This record gives sequence, C-alpha cells and structure tokens, in this order.
Amino acid sequence: MKLLTVIGGVLGAALTVWLLARFGLGHILGLLHEAGWGIVLVLGFHLVQVLFSALGWRAIAGASPGRPGLADFVLLRWVREGVNNLLPVAQVGGEFVSARLLRRRGMSLVDATACTVCDLTTEMVTQIAFTITGLLTLLALLGRSQVTDEVVGAIGIACPAALGFVGGQWFGLASLLEKGLMRLASQFGWQGMEGIAGLHQAIRRLYTAPGPVAWALLHQTISWLLGAVEVCLALHFLGHGVSLATGLVIESLGQAVKAAGFAVPGALGVSEGGYIVVGGLFGLSPQVSIALSLVKRVREIGLGLPALAAWQWLEHHWSPASGPDLPASGPKVERGGPIEAALDYGDAP
Repeated sequence: MKLLTVIGGVLGAALTVWLLARFGLGHILGLLHEAGWGIVLVLGFHLVQVLFSALGWRAIAGASPGRPGLADFVLLRWVREGVNNLLPVAQVGGEFVSARLLRRRGMSLVDATACTVCDLTTEMVTQIAFTITGLLTLLALLGRSQVTDEVVGAIGIACPAALGFVGGQWFGLASLLEKGLMRLASQFGWQGMEGIAGLHQAIRRLYTAPGPVAWALLHQTISWLLGAVEVCLALHFLGHGVSLATGLVIESLGQAVKAAGFAVPGALGVSEGGYIVVGGLFGLSPQVSIALSLVKRVREIGLGLPALAAWQWLEHHWSPASGPDLPASGPKVERGGPIEAALDYGDAP
C-alpha cells in the first residue's frame, strides 16, 4: 500500500515538474503574482464551502444521540479536508479521522461511523449530479467533442459504482464492514470494537429519515456550486474572468478528474493536466489553467496545514467518552501520534 502510494506520488510530482517546465514556470509565477492578495480571498471564500459541507454532514446525522453542535462539525470538516488533501490516504483517510474525533466528542462509535459513511455517500451522489450538470452545460455551450465523450464514459462507470455503494449499504455492505472490523479487532487485540455492532441498522435508520437526507443533499449541492464560484473568483484575480457557467464546467470536470486520481497523493499532476484540457475548451492557455490549479494548491496548503495542527490538538484535548473508541491504527498504534496512525491505517490486512 505504501509502495504504491510512493510510486504514485513520485509519478505525480514528475508530471507536475514536467508541466511547469513545458509551459513556463516564470509565466505561471507571474500570473500568481498578478493575483496577489486575491489568493487570500479565494482561501477565505472556501470556508463558506466548508460551512455548507458541515451543514450537510450534521443534517444527515439527524437526531443521533450525542450529536455535537454545528461549530464542531465545521471544525471536523476542516480537519477532514486537510487530512485528505495533504496526507497520502487516497482521499478517504479524513473520514476515518473525523469519525474517530466525533466519537471522542461524545457520539457512540456506531453513530459516529454511520453518519460519516452516510455523509460520504451524499457527497458522492451530489458530486455525480454536479458532474452531469457540468457536462450538460458544456454541451450547451460548446457542443459535443472528444472530451464530452470521455466524460460520458467516465460517468457511465461512476454512476453504477455510486449506486452499488448506496445499494450495498442498504442490503448489507455495512454488515460486512462491521464483521470485518470485529475480525480485525480480534486479530490485533483492539479493545472495545464491539461498539461497532449495529452499524448496518444505524445507517439504514439515517437513510430512512427523508427530511435530514433532503437537507444533506441540498447543502452538499450548494457546496459543490460554491466551488464553481471559487473558480470564477480565482480566474478573475488571475486576469482571465469567465462566466459562472464556464466556472461550473471547469470545477465539475476538474473535481471529477481529481477524484479519478485518488491513487496519487493530492492528485498531484493529475489535477493540473485535467485543468489544462478543460480550460483549453474555453480558450484558457495552459499557463492560466496551471495557475488556477496552483491557486487551489495554495488554498489546500494554507487551510490544510493548520487543520493538521488542529487535528493533533483535538486528539490530545478532546477526552474520549466512556465506551469503545476507534483504534488509531493496526498493530503499530503504540508507536506514534495521530498522523502516523492515519498513515499506518491502510496497512491492516
């Protein structure tokens, strides 16, 4: 697992360096210099997106006992994004970390895990809808092209996968996860994992509450749409303003490319290449497209590093509630702190 991550990271870094050299690092840095303090405004605007994602997460949690307030969900969403963006955890390690912190904040282990799984699902479903909206907008603006055909093919794969993920949760996938965790607990001596019992029922209970599910889907959709506004802001400060419709296409397809590059840490190089292709459809030069991607990288680092520091603080200052807690790792748990735990988590067989 770690070897594949290292290989993906090296290839992604090499692709990024090649793109910067190929299209002119000086020109790209000049565009970023032109954006100036506008990059800080883009960074601040993203916090609005974090807020709506947190609202969706809290909504899907419903009336789960011990559900914390909105401020805690915003904090945990921020931490979750920082972990997924900056650590080599295949863009899902943040969910494990945030479920663990929810448990330490007072929710039961099963409820913390259930609401995080359901939130990840609503985020996935709304992203597919967002990508389809971007594709339809692209067709309306520019008509059919090779890029649209490739996106249609990707959506044709993603939709059944998402439906399978949702349906699997309903028909017993969570039960398999529950049994797998119990088996790992027995193998590695994890204490208290019996608290995960009932995960399948907890997930089904959350999905059968139409009001919370509808609110969760609405808030997640707004969050994705705010990402399109963020693209428009970034391109405005880079001196290449675009319409909101164009921003929607760039963001929706750009996020789809990033999701497809989950095996590469931070989708390094993958995102940049995707923005070059999509931006080129609207007359944006490769330099502008790479600069847009780098603005997003700066935002990820600017918000992500403090988020990782906050994670460390929360791990040591949020007292575990009585009862079982998510294990920090596999058999290596005793060796290091929470960041090492997240990196080691994927090594459990």
